[in-house]
Amino acid sequence: MGQNIKGILHAVGQSIENPVILILIIMIAFTIVQIGVIISEFFTERRHLKASMPKLLDKIQKEPENIIKSIRSSHILSRQKKVLIELLNHPDLTDDTLYALAERLLEEESSHYNLRVKSSDIIAKLGPILGLLGTLIPLGPGIVALSRGDVTTLSTSLSVAFDTTIAGLICAAVAYIISIIRKGWYSNYMSVLEVLTEGVLEVAILEKK
Repeated sequence: MGQNIKGILHAVGQSIENPVILILIIMIAFTIVQIGVIISEFFTERRHLKASMPKLLDKIQKEPENIIKSIRSSHILSRQKKVLIELLNHPDLTDDTLYALAERLLEEESSHYNLRVKSSDIIAKLGPILGLLGTLIPLGPGIVALSRGDVTTLSTSLSVAFDTTIAGLICAAVAYIISIIRKGWYSNYMSVLEVLTEGVLEVAILEKK
């Protein structure tokens, strides 16, 4: 009975070796893609974020008749422009409804950025786990091979073990750095958007009175 249970555990452990390696390969590809995405994000969004929030707020307050034009000509992010313009496209809503719409739009933006961060957070957490699995699984056959004097099988098992560990840790480290960068960027994006949204709401409500 004991041998059967051990045999089942051994079979299960060895059967997931290839899936673990496959997932690690997918993680490597995904991490490379994420590096490209964050570089592209820097050059297409972050680099062009030159908005001076106080100046834009002053312009919105002083020229309420040109508020949409001021927003479109500003250097804030395109996603931020869409949120602000969406608020201004519903002048017939009551004040409470307008504030509710603003909260909903801000929640959607926050969810959008959180989803981006989670994608790299998952890799940062799973990388070491899968790397460890990829290390331990081939060590079993390697130790058995060592007891039989099969150096070739032992060297193959050790090679797979080290490669999977390295792959998992590199993916985790890179993903962790990407998450830290993104959290800093997105926190700034949301704080800017919240202030601008408040300014736009004030103007929109005053214009209705």
